[in-house]
Amino acid sequence: MSQPSRTRPSGSARALSEAYDTALLDLDGVVYAGGEAIEHAVGSLGTARDGGMHLAYVTNNALRTPDAVAAHLTELGVPAEPGDVITSAQAVARLISEQVPAGSRVLVIGGEGLRVALRERGLVPVESAEDAPAAVVQGYGGPDLAWGRFAEASYAIAAGVPWFASNTDLTIPSGRGIAPGNGAAVEVVRIATGAEPQVAGKPLPPMHRETILRTGARKPLVVGDRLDTDIEGAFNGEVDSLLVLTGVTDGAQLLAARPEHRPTFVDADLRGMLTGQPEVAENDGRFGCGGWTAAVRDEEFALDGEGDPLDGLRALCAAAWTYAGDGVCELDAGKVLGRLGL
Repeated sequence: MSQPSRTRPSGSARALSEAYDTALLDLDGVVYAGGEAIEHAVGSLGTARDGGMHLAYVTNNALRTPDAVAAHLTELGVPAEPGDVITSAQAVARLISEQVPAGSRVLVIGGEGLRVALRERGLVPVESAEDAPAAVVQGYGGPDLAWGRFAEASYAIAAGVPWFASNTDLTIPSGRGIAPGNGAAVEVVRIATGAEPQVAGKPLPPMHRETILRTGARKPLVVGDRLDTDIEGAFNGEVDSLLVLTGVTDGAQLLAARPEHRPTFVDADLRGMLTGQPEVAENDGRFGCGGWTAAVRDEEFALDGEGDPLDGLRALCAAAWTYAGDGVCELDAGKVLGRLGL
């Protein structure tokens, strides 16, 4: 049964860290960028954890092992254990293990995170199409991944070996900006072979299943910066989500979000976990939040008021999503977003 389209961000009288038992946090663009902690992340996560919320770190980046990710988080001031980290490498390794016999060889196009996850499932990582692999798996291998690795994958796939991908994110945030992600590398192999991989990572069900199996969350809150992975993954898993504006999503993209990309809550950064969320009220086609009111008039956005720019954005979301219904709002929002500094 399809879910009803969200027409406005939700409110919460309770702090989100109290209303939900587990935060399923994306990493790149949420907790850190380019290896450095995002402002307010360390303090906010510490406060949520001290208040009893379980923190789990869920990433589509298959390059690093859970041990390495946990060590990095701890170094940044966010204490974490390897068991707190769930990666798309783990999700894709489980997916492969359900389709090939135990002990099978798997051709790895990617980094150490994939190899560790495969061994955890009783599979044997190999490096060549000539090693008689039962599957090919492709995950983010970092900027130094050799071009010849894509050719190796192509040879095996052309010979009929099933192809799996940890995720298909086209981009990944870095300290210098937005860089090509694993999805861009998957496109290279797809063009060469004409094949389609089975994909495990967000927003698809294998990743959500892996996360719930490993965390035991009963009332989780997905926290992310990407509409097409974090928020859509929460939608597919039928759980609530918090979009933070510290990564790749900006105000214009949020207003134009498809129904499955509309988050439950919107906030500037991880401090939003520690507070309640304001309600967006409707009165005769006008949507109010805080000191702002927003509407669509004559195929244009109207925004009035003053105060917290985030309240203005929430009101605009309600106007845009209601106007679009089950579609996408294509109205130009540049002028009103400029008023908010977003």
